[in-house]
Amino acid sequence: MAEKVGVAIVGLGGAVATTAVAGIEMIKAGSNGLSGLPLADRDIADMAAYRDLEFGGWDLADADLGTCATRHGVLTEADLQNGASALRDMRAWPAVGSKAHCANIDGNNRMADGHRAAIGQIQSDLDRFREDRGLDRMVVVNLASTEKTPDANESSLASLDAFEEGLDGDDTAISPAMLYAYAAIDAGVPYANFTPSVAADLAPLAEMARTRGVPVAGKDGKTGQTFLKTVIAPALRERSLHVDGWFSTNILGNSDGLALDDPKSLASKLGTKGSVLDDILGYKVEDHIIMIHYYRPRGDDKEAWDNIDMTGFLGQKMQLKLNFLCKDSILAAPLAIEIARCLDLAAQRGDGGVREELSLFFKLPQTADGGAPVHGFAQQQAMLDEWLGEPA
Repeated sequence: MAEKVGVAIVGLGGAVATTAVAGIEMIKAGSNGLSGLPLADRDIADMAAYRDLEFGGWDLADADLGTCATRHGVLTEADLQNGASALRDMRAWPAVGSKAHCANIDGNNRMADGHRAAIGQIQSDLDRFREDRGLDRMVVVNLASTEKTPDANESSLASLDAFEEGLDGDDTAISPAMLYAYAAIDAGVPYANFTPSVAADLAPLAEMARTRGVPVAGKDGKTGQTFLKTVIAPALRERSLHVDGWFSTNILGNSDGLALDDPKSLASKLGTKGSVLDDILGYKVEDHIIMIHYYRPRGDDKEAWDNIDMTGFLGQKMQLKLNFLCKDSILAAPLAIEIARCLDLAAQRGDGGVREELSLFFKLPQTADGGAPVHGFAQQQAMLDEWLGEPA
């Protein structure tokens, strides 16, 4: 008998989450294929099947998921009638919210204030999820909006003991993302951070995951522009084409774009996107410019545009221009699904702590020792392939 795996999503009412849930529900109904799912053609022993995934989670929005999906504009009415109708009957659990950490995102579906109370509620929600759905295992995936980067000098973030004291005192330096990560790790549930927010990559929480043997991975899903950057930059390096400048800009109008319209949240996002290029090339690109603009009319249809200036043989100058017209959630949702399946597999294998093997899914992969991550896509793919092993 197939074992059921629960995927508890932070930000369940968001565009990426509703797209992921709808996609799996349509697979179960036979109205959706497996295109776009990177591991669909791999037969890996003990990896959960797509149709064995069950979804629940938290969100500040109190509308049913069908209404949320309609608002995001990714799914059509036909989708919601053709296999994804279950979204109409699904609502998110009350969530932890903080405008101090994510200024542009708020809602009425909130759980009680207080860090310890929130952690207790999150863990109670997970217990109820397991019981109500008859789950064999669970994974928590953070798909919520981007939070601001915390001050590095905050004392409550320096050690696990200090973090515990900060929880007791409701320290405002501790963000919602950190609370979800702590609650999951403390409950022994694998945790993935698909956002740029600081969560399980916080040193005390990473150490907690390691010592307790709980698989964690992150951060910031690598979906479009950065994905192409990690494919193209290694090729330019190997051909000795010197990158003089790389100008990247993109526009999007979904809730992710709205969150990033706050300068503090935007700074977190740019931090995860900016380090990739120098690490791959082995030198600092002085004119590496990244811009993200919230443009409401575009909705989930993101446009990413890159201009690359290069110097080649005999000092000759060249340019490469890329224009990626993509659907943000259509790229992101399959990755979130695969990350959940991989973390569940890691838990079954007893592979706890930071799972660097999942690096190709993230812009700024979390590393076990806190050192520099591998960014080149081909190297990351090899890491994942070796960990997954031969097909069953």
